[in-house]
Amino acid sequence: MGDFPRTVAEFEARFATEEACRAYLCRLRWPDGFRCGCGDTNAWWTARGLWQCATCGAQTSVTAGTVFQDTRKPLRLWFHAMWWVASQKTGGSALGLQRLLGLGSYETAWSWLHKLRRAMVRPGRDRLAGHVEVDETYLGGLSVPRGRSTAKKALVVVAVELVGPRLGRIRLRRIKDASADSLQAFIDEAIEPGSLLHTDGWAGYHPVARHGYRHQVTVLRGQQAAPSRLLPHVHRVVSLLRRWLLGTHQGAVTPAHLDYYIDEFTFSLQPSHLSARRAVVLPPRSAGRRRGARTLHEFGQARLARPQPVGVR
Repeated sequence: MGDFPRTVAEFEARFATEEACRAYLCRLRWPDGFRCGCGDTNAWWTARGLWQCATCGAQTSVTAGTVFQDTRKPLRLWFHAMWWVASQKTGGSALGLQRLLGLGSYETAWSWLHKLRRAMVRPGRDRLAGHVEVDETYLGGLSVPRGRSTAKKALVVVAVELVGPRLGRIRLRRIKDASADSLQAFIDEAIEPGSLLHTDGWAGYHPVARHGYRHQVTVLRGQQAAPSRLLPHVHRVVSLLRRWLLGTHQGAVTPAHLDYYIDEFTFSLQPSHLSARRAVVLPPRSAGRRRGARTLHEFGQARLARPQPVGVR
């Protein structure tokens, strides 16, 4: 919104109470006033902080269906987290959020940060344009894949926008195979037609010219044929993604959960940080584990079993 607070002082003055936070959410969800699911607009505010419809008697929470649903923490704490994440150029880290809010565990901060990041993804966001490198790679598991199919590793396609000598925006997706149909579906959604695609000699990329894209194939011979030499910008991102997974999760990353981790990575890693130190690129490890505590990998698997609420639109 245009009246987003720009400083800590403005934020504190505007969202000083729990009631101010709830009123702000109400204006976002119902800009023309509250409307019940039955269509009636006659309702009153209960002592429990719920809207109760005068016609059907249904009670509606302003946090239902949002990232705040079923939370036991005050909304002011959530608003602090949102303002801090939105104010950071890199989106912040779970450890930084834990220290800022005084949360009891790193896992709680990690869960909050992931919910906020998913809610921040803009539907219909702009596609990559200009010069774009595209390639696919295998991630997860412990075995070495043979050919272009494996049950223990997931195939991930990566597109990197080039802005002069620097890297621009990044798109990643797990695909079922490296066929032309799977690759073209990703390219159509992630890249603007008319862009110049830089790919290797894999036949799955050959049809892109018929879909309105310019296509440049890079094929090197001999010792120079390493993937990092063919498409260096894509494989720079892939290398950092592998390091990020190793530094964040203990044990193998299963293909079933890789979509979840890719979303986390795309927010954790910004183009301006691709040349940064390892400590900046990788999330911090937990200092220690209490008896019976789960690893972050196990915690992420448990979170995946629960339905994820959508963000406030």
